[in-house]
Amino acid sequence: MFRLPNHRTGVYLTVSLVTVFAASCGGSDTSGESAEQVFRYSPGLFPVSLDTHQYPAEEGVQTAVQQVLEPLVALDDGEPVPVLAESWDNPDESTWVFTLRDGVEFSDGTPLTAEDVKASAERLIEMEGPLAPLWEPVEAIEATDDATVIFHTSEPLGTLPSTLSLLFVGQAEAMEDDAYWQRPVGTGPFVVDEFVPDERVALSRNDAYWGEKALLDRVEIVSIPEESSRITALHNGEIDAMSTIPPDQVGEVDGADGIVYETGPSFTYYFIWFNEYAEPFDDVRVRQAMWHAVNVEGTIGDLFGEMATPARAPVTQAVFGAPELEPYSYDPELAKRLLAEAGYPDGFQTTIHWPREGGPNILALAQSFISDWADVGIQVEPLEKERAQWLEDFGNMNWDMNLQTNATGTGDADFTLGRLYVCAADRMGYCNEELDSLLAQARASLDPAERERLYREASEIMWEDAVGIFPADLANNTAYRENVQGYEFPPNGRPSFATVSITSG
Repeated sequence: MFRLPNHRTGVYLTVSLVTVFAASCGGSDTSGESAEQVFRYSPGLFPVSLDTHQYPAEEGVQTAVQQVLEPLVALDDGEPVPVLAESWDNPDESTWVFTLRDGVEFSDGTPLTAEDVKASAERLIEMEGPLAPLWEPVEAIEATDDATVIFHTSEPLGTLPSTLSLLFVGQAEAMEDDAYWQRPVGTGPFVVDEFVPDERVALSRNDAYWGEKALLDRVEIVSIPEESSRITALHNGEIDAMSTIPPDQVGEVDGADGIVYETGPSFTYYFIWFNEYAEPFDDVRVRQAMWHAVNVEGTIGDLFGEMATPARAPVTQAVFGAPELEPYSYDPELAKRLLAEAGYPDGFQTTIHWPREGGPNILALAQSFISDWADVGIQVEPLEKERAQWLEDFGNMNWDMNLQTNATGTGDADFTLGRLYVCAADRMGYCNEELDSLLAQARASLDPAERERLYREASEIMWEDAVGIFPADLANNTAYRENVQGYEFPPNGRPSFATVSITSG
């Protein structure tokens, strides 16, 4: 999330916390009123890069970059609000005009212009990354003067403002140089001092920031891969805050002296996709049988406790456009009947793959479902893979079933449904022209009520067709030392540090 001067920034998990560090551990020097404010944060996902256009959907990358670069708009409870753009207009169904805020400069003193916005958008689009489907209707981008950016689209695009919340604006003349992304220069409340891959991102306050200045002098985003080590570092005062505590380790921080633990809503969920290009998963009855065969409610309750709830839609209930659908019943006998109708009375053999450390309790979740499937005659071989290998195999369709987490980055159902499930996405072999039509109408509409209705109809089709299994909406969680103040943890899992401060204890 982004700091918006004089504007509420949405519904977050919010706590007041404090950290007292020994000098050797860092934190605040509390020897006087001018003590340096230093905040150390260890995320569940450390950024692989600071190139936000190359990695626009990576939570770790976005968390770091949004402290330094800013978008045209941010989302407040699903509604776009001004950041670098002070206003925008949709004069006709194929044109969006954005007017930039006056007097904004990059941290090096260079004025922000429409050319910077244009170059940033064009670079992101040219990368053809995971957000490419969101940008497909954009035909041209114009910078008609220093303060005006015009987006021309091939069709009505009501979701453009929410999509723009994920476009972080860099410097037009510098961003094509890879070196720029080692220490990107932005308009945000912090500047990058150093980026050490797999180690840390060091930030300091941008004293020339156009908005309300950050309270912290410095921020360090610290890589600590092992969850137990991160928890120990929190207890020892080596870090101020951490996110993504596994359910089986919550007891190490919840109720611990000097630490505050909180949970909140999330845009992240678990899902299982089927390779529907081939038998047996090209048959809807088989897919429905796979879902009826697993005890979702029991498994999610046992493995996650308060950290997850059984899913009621293909996106979490925190997302705009999420309906509340009836969960699939746990009914092994119905699963067997469906398998028999599909020509598999004795079941079949298949595989499921997932990335190592791909989500909380992912191994236990896979094992539980594999056991349930065995009870109806389906023998599933587990294939846990290193992330790089998993990504390669996933892209090459070298899998039968795929288990992973995903997040609806904008908090708008279009980000997930309109990006992953239209025929043109061609992600796992599913194509439904009626679904395509509904999602296209929802993307074009500017009427929230109409969009919600269309997403309900679309979700009902996906649910009935069992395009995948959607077992759980995950919750966010975070833990902090006891006197960090002003920390807000949003559903997208990407906290801003602009309002954080550390007080003496």
